[in-house]
Amino acid sequence: MTSYRDFHRRSIENPEDFWREEARRIHWHTPFDDVLDRSNPPFARWFVGGRTNLCHNAVDRHLAERAQQNALVYVSTETGIERRYTYAELYGEINRMAAVMRSLGVKRGDVVLLYLPMIPEALFAMLACARLGAIHSVVFGGFAAPNLAARIDDAKPVLIVTADAGARGGKVIDYTPLIDEALARATHQTPHVLLIDRQLAPERLNAHYLVAYEPLREQFFDVHVPCEWLESNEPSYVLYTSGTTGKPKGVQRDVGGYAVALAASMEHIFEGKPGDTMFTASDVGWVVGHSYIIYAPLIAGLTTVMYEGTPIRPDGGIWWRLVEQHKINLMFTAPTALRVLKKQDPALLKKSDLSSLRTLFLAGEPLDEPTAAWIADALGKPVIDNYWQTETGWPMLAIPRGVETLRSKLGSPGVPSAGFNLTLRNELTGDACAPREKGVLTLDYPLPPGCMSTVWGDDSRFVSTYWSSIPNQQVYSTFDWGVQDEDGYVTILGRTDDVINVAGHRLGTREIEEALSSHAAVAEVAVVGVTDALKGQVAMAFVVLRGAQISADSSERARLEAELSATVERQLGAIARPARVVVVSMLPKTRSGKMLRRAIAALAEGRDPGDLPTIEDPAALLQIREALGGIGAN
Repeated sequence: MTSYRDFHRRSIENPEDFWREEARRIHWHTPFDDVLDRSNPPFARWFVGGRTNLCHNAVDRHLAERAQQNALVYVSTETGIERRYTYAELYGEINRMAAVMRSLGVKRGDVVLLYLPMIPEALFAMLACARLGAIHSVVFGGFAAPNLAARIDDAKPVLIVTADAGARGGKVIDYTPLIDEALARATHQTPHVLLIDRQLAPERLNAHYLVAYEPLREQFFDVHVPCEWLESNEPSYVLYTSGTTGKPKGVQRDVGGYAVALAASMEHIFEGKPGDTMFTASDVGWVVGHSYIIYAPLIAGLTTVMYEGTPIRPDGGIWWRLVEQHKINLMFTAPTALRVLKKQDPALLKKSDLSSLRTLFLAGEPLDEPTAAWIADALGKPVIDNYWQTETGWPMLAIPRGVETLRSKLGSPGVPSAGFNLTLRNELTGDACAPREKGVLTLDYPLPPGCMSTVWGDDSRFVSTYWSSIPNQQVYSTFDWGVQDEDGYVTILGRTDDVINVAGHRLGTREIEEALSSHAAVAEVAVVGVTDALKGQVAMAFVVLRGAQISADSSERARLEAELSATVERQLGAIARPARVVVVSMLPKTRSGKMLRRAIAALAEGRDPGDLPTIEDPAALLQIREALGGIGAN
């Protein structure tokens, strides 16, 4: 074992040697000529000339040793269906899906758009694309038709794979009308839509472009489709993320660098071992689902658990029962899910045998200290935060327990991961920040393997968006604020556009949220910056209480809101005191659990929050609108 500091230093000072060693973790059909090509900054090409295949590394190469080990455990509390697939069975299903796609004209370099719920066929389709050398682009199932149409026009798929419906919280979401509308809106004409029939909603097989999957699967049941050996820097997939211009950005990922980075992260960060079982409670429509439901666990020879459902249906103990039933060793979810579970009966957690669970990992948004302390105490297991982005593909900040068992610091996701040369910089001068000085998190060139290669079809946007915002420096901006202490631990304070400028004082929304969360009555909180004629901006807080109904008594409500404001003032000073604290019963989130802070801010300023295709429950926005009385902050 080496020390973390030596390990990280070597990855920065001599990346070629460092990543040459890590590249041994995957199979190369053709060895690479050069580890790194930096001839065209800020672009970087990893393992140049090497040929490999993500599907082969995830499935085929394991058949000799673990053909009968479970590769995929699928559980749906929405339909009551549970299925298990060994590596051998998974290999068969992927070949069938690949043969079906090939029969519909899909070939190397083509784009296949996947608009699917959390079903095994989503995994089959992603790996079938990888097998064929096609580029998959997964769009979150249930996305509104205009958003789907925009992605169709940008990606220009030759095939769309969808299902009749998805399900969440007991509600069925019919996909085919959304597909119909999206195709009518899109300029690009996609010749075929492959339909997986779950028998949840009426199908539209009479539409000329719809092709039923099951008959073709039977037709190609015993077909073997050979892997296409791709040069390391060919694109593997495109995953869209929101852009400030309104046009979504297609984050383009490579093949070889991604495989190496994920394989390395499974040992260095997640301590995953072949034969372990990993449950990542995310969705395949997001990067966490790509990296840690699908590719990383399978590349490392683990069993991966795919779950369709919510953390509280049929009750708040379902996830813990899954841990017991499937002997889950590693669990990965988001802080939002824990804050939901914190409001449930604590006895539900204690009823399950969690002895198999070694570590709980969290990412997706800042982890507040009260939630971290609660779950660590309740589980009696290590709770390890990490921080990354769709663009990086794997954690850039973490506790690398597979390298050195560093202590965690509540509120911090950890230290920079191998290959990430991270610096906090002053947004106005570009200078490096001193310890504990707020700055923008930036990454020096080159980005390590596994990070985005470019923006799909738009190299200039890659440069202008990510590499041009810091004065006097060509560095990658995460657009996140943070502070770094003397030990190298970073705390994330929020997006650069979530920093509130109150009378010239910069306040991170995260800091105010942490202060409010420390109050015993608070279960969940969202703080936004609201325009103010006098101070420029003021903070406004929206709070969900723990285990209690909102009092109808206006004086009682006013007393609690004043008490919460005073809590912030005591911890952060009068300048941070929210202009208003609003108690509600729920906060608006996406179906993947991300808080819709911009929509909240829009309502607080009396603006239209716009189209929100992924909102979990529109009633949350209505409640905020009613609580504000339509008058905003003033």
